[in-house]
Amino acid sequence: MTRLTLLLMLLISTATAQVKPVQLADNLFSTYYHQRVSLFKNLPYTNGDIIFLGNSISDGGEWSELFADSGLKNRGISGDVSAGVMHRIEEVAQRKPAKVFLLIGTNDLAQNITADSLLKNMSWIANYLRAKSPVTQLYVQSILPVNEQFNKFGGHTSKAELIRKVNEQLRVNAAKQAYTYLDLHTLFSDHTGRLNAKYTNDGLHLNGDGYTFWKHLIYDKVFDLQQKPAILPVPQQLEWKDEAFPLYQAKSIVVKDPSLKAEAVRLKQALARKGLAVHITEKAVGNEPHFALALEKTVAPQHSDEAYTLSVNGSRVQLKANTAHGIFNAVQTLDQLMRDGVFIPGCEIRDWPAFGWRGYMVDVGRNYQTMDMLKQQIDVMARYKLNIFHFHLTEDIAWRLEIPRYPQLTAPEHMTRNKGAYYTVSDMQELIQYCKDRHITLVPEIDMPGHSAAFTRAMGVDMQSDEGLAILKNILSDFADTYDVPYVHIGGDEVEITNNKFLPQVTKWLHDRGKKTIGWDPGGNLDEATIRQLWMKDGAVNPKSKYIESRHLYLNHMDPLEAVNTIFSRRIGDRVKGDSSVVGATLCLWHDRIVLRQEDVLHMNPVYPGILAFAERSWKGGGHDGWITNIPADQPGRLQEFQEFERRLLDQQKLNFEGLPFPYAAQAGINWKLFGPYKNKGDLKASFTSEKKNFKNSKPAMEVIGGTVVLRHFWHPLVKGVLPDPEENTTWYATTQFWSDTDTTGHFWIGFQNLSRSYNSDSPAPGTWDDRGSAVYLNGQPVAPPKWRRAGQKGNSEIPLLDEGYEYRTPVALPLRKGWNTVLVKLPAGSFKGKDWQNPTKWMFTFVPVTVENQDNSRMDSGGSLQ
Repeated sequence: MTRLTLLLMLLISTATAQVKPVQLADNLFSTYYHQRVSLFKNLPYTNGDIIFLGNSISDGGEWSELFADSGLKNRGISGDVSAGVMHRIEEVAQRKPAKVFLLIGTNDLAQNITADSLLKNMSWIANYLRAKSPVTQLYVQSILPVNEQFNKFGGHTSKAELIRKVNEQLRVNAAKQAYTYLDLHTLFSDHTGRLNAKYTNDGLHLNGDGYTFWKHLIYDKVFDLQQKPAILPVPQQLEWKDEAFPLYQAKSIVVKDPSLKAEAVRLKQALARKGLAVHITEKAVGNEPHFALALEKTVAPQHSDEAYTLSVNGSRVQLKANTAHGIFNAVQTLDQLMRDGVFIPGCEIRDWPAFGWRGYMVDVGRNYQTMDMLKQQIDVMARYKLNIFHFHLTEDIAWRLEIPRYPQLTAPEHMTRNKGAYYTVSDMQELIQYCKDRHITLVPEIDMPGHSAAFTRAMGVDMQSDEGLAILKNILSDFADTYDVPYVHIGGDEVEITNNKFLPQVTKWLHDRGKKTIGWDPGGNLDEATIRQLWMKDGAVNPKSKYIESRHLYLNHMDPLEAVNTIFSRRIGDRVKGDSSVVGATLCLWHDRIVLRQEDVLHMNPVYPGILAFAERSWKGGGHDGWITNIPADQPGRLQEFQEFERRLLDQQKLNFEGLPFPYAAQAGINWKLFGPYKNKGDLKASFTSEKKNFKNSKPAMEVIGGTVVLRHFWHPLVKGVLPDPEENTTWYATTQFWSDTDTTGHFWIGFQNLSRSYNSDSPAPGTWDDRGSAVYLNGQPVAPPKWRRAGQKGNSEIPLLDEGYEYRTPVALPLRKGWNTVLVKLPAGSFKGKDWQNPTKWMFTFVPVTVENQDNSRMDSGGSLQ
């Protein structure tokens, strides 16, 4: 027995009694061990790292390259044993990593360390990490199988049965030792239980295919994803299979139909983004894994032009559809399936949209957006299968589309914001083609006769006058001759119609030039051929007309967390799928107030999380009656439905929105107890029993779920909050608890009235959260409101919002104590009548933990552990 083995056995006898660093004699370890340890100590300390800790098997992995993430660090040392890890674990713990993936033990067993001794060392490592770095999530990976048929490493390969016994005990110990056990042994084994020969060339260590497979097995754990790829929108029919396509081995895309060449190129580009090189060909090579694209009859109950089938097995990925658009949709789904760049899980998908019109609208009349920013949003639309880009080009603020015949329309002096910023003819043609390339129809809106003050300033006449109508007809004729678009949106809302012939003449003029028309409803006197776009509940619904739903689909009025709830819950046009009357819906972004930067419209409005929720609902169909703001906590089926969707939404956020505004945080696990109502008789400062310590034992009036809780919406009763019959001059309280593994600093979104970006609402007064006297306490201590940058500012459309919304100001940093932390929210209300129509009362609060990287060594999960 070697000196090291004897010392290890002595060490093991005290390993579980303490968690002090282990110090062994340096001469017990190899020169290579000391080289590596000295290097590790000199490397820069960075926050939130993911560390791979172990022996030669971990040492051999190029982890940061394999996962394309510099935050993954290698702490493997060839030849290391569990005691060696104990000897150097202090360096790992001091870094406070987010995660540690530990794989150790095969060398211990080869040196005849007993299984019991090895397991005690593993327990010590787990205890030490938990004590010294409670923020670290430990993954203990099973010892890999071995294969003696290579006639190498006999001391290791003779321990196959012992490895299985140790792994089983590691699995059993996981709950007690507070680590996550990952069974790699089973998946790396062949049918005989040996290390699969395709993953090794010596029976012990891994080859390139082995490391690639390893990446696939733990990809979801590394990035906190679901085990299966999260497809959004979810396919109509999806069946998983027990096989996988080796994506990293594929070399070709087989396509024979020339009309699918563009889609083949698109797939090739998607693979290139994952570091995979393929070529496009008309014939597969032998048994080589490949992709195949083909036009083939695809049956669907509706919208067969967008339907597709996608089949994935161990040797081929087959995409079939009736049209190139269907193949495009299949590629978007496939792109989500091949998230790790290694394997695509086997599956059979049959898919089609519930609604044929799935639109997103941007208002560039009020706030100009550059071509690059528009294309960014169009790319997101395409990824999630939206197919209509509604482009609101003209407003009272400015006319943004170049009309060569009338250059004065886009002259700077006739604009009140972003003066001189407009889209040229070539810009517009470029955008139309950019959309077409992604199977998106651009629908331009020239608002008439309302929202036309910019036209009046430029032309010197009212649009409804005879002279104004003549000019407009010239504009529309030039437009129809210049742009290849099937629809023109004419607006027609929010204006007094003084010329009853105006809209009928305009629509006929466009119809005669081969254009279909769309107008807002409620609005002007539209003909039956014009599609109505609904924007208010009292909009007429005539079964003889066609409609696009946009009621309560205005992102500018929604809080980020509320937006995802309400959009996901919607039943579009009161239908589970499109029909001859309701063709679909458009999600709208109206940011009436001026912005400092164009990007603010994406930061201050829940654009991307809203688009994803809308993509799910408009593609999948279904939904529920009524307009709600909150997660339906009292309906288990609907709650489960939302939780499942939120998990997919958060996966998409992590994978596809790095560096982009995505104002959302996990909220489906946040549970609140509500107490009330208490009559405050108009005294918003009045205190009640819920502010006393013994209230915890009281029975709540109700329990609700969410990061944002709306008690009463400003459009009550049309839009429902959690209170069925809210009362004026009452106070409610909400409380929750959440766990922290250590004393640390947490970061939170906190707010009480997230201002609409369309109303000219006033900013909160100094030293207040809102004008209702709302308050929040953490562990009994009041949380001070922000120092508002424009406290008490009177609302004005020409004064931009700066920090009034929780999603675009710095999260609140609060001290957390180890163990349970208690939140108490006080919610007084007086009159539900706002001081004026620009300041409606939205009785609500938001309290949700968010991830703030690189602050106080904290990597708090966006969902926290709220109960």
